[in-house]
Amino acid sequence: MSATEHIRSWIQEIIVKHSICPFAKREVERNTIRYQECDAESAADILEQLVLECMVLDRHPEIETTIIILTKGFADFQQYLQLVETAEDLIVEYDYEGIYQIASFHPDYCFAGEPTDDPANFTNRAPYPLLHILREGSVEKALQHYQEPESIPERNIEFARSKGNDFWLAALAQLKSRHDTK
Repeated sequence: MSATEHIRSWIQEIIVKHSICPFAKREVERNTIRYQECDAESAADILEQLVLECMVLDRHPEIETTIIILTKGFADFQQYLQLVETAEDLIVEYDYEGIYQIASFHPDYCFAGEPTDDPANFTNRAPYPLLHILREGSVEKALQHYQEPESIPERNIEFARSKGNDFWLAALAQLKSRHDTK
């Protein structure tokens, strides 16, 4: 199974199935998610791909979102956070602020100030480090049609904690096992 197939499975079996992102199902069903594997290990090369992907989104309004899958680099979470910060700065530098935003996912994701073993971290843990480019206008539009959108993170935290670490570790291990055998 390719990294793209692995991430597709993760989105279906974790994000959509458990409604971590209540808007993901629609885009999965419409096939409007672009997946791009990036085997670069340098921040400069990854950031170059990020800008190129923003340009692809500019030219293709039928693509709702792009997920850049970092297949080789940035396994260290702190280095990854620095990459995300630089990516967000680049969005501003290229005049994409208000047009695109970055959502971040990492195998070792940990919310600031939270213990690493808090199950809530699994809401942003993915099989690979990811840079998810979202169209801000689409996010705003989707949120207008969702009652109490501010409750989404709270609901996710409660749900993740109710399931516990063993549940999430098993779910990700099952995905990884299928990925490794294909």
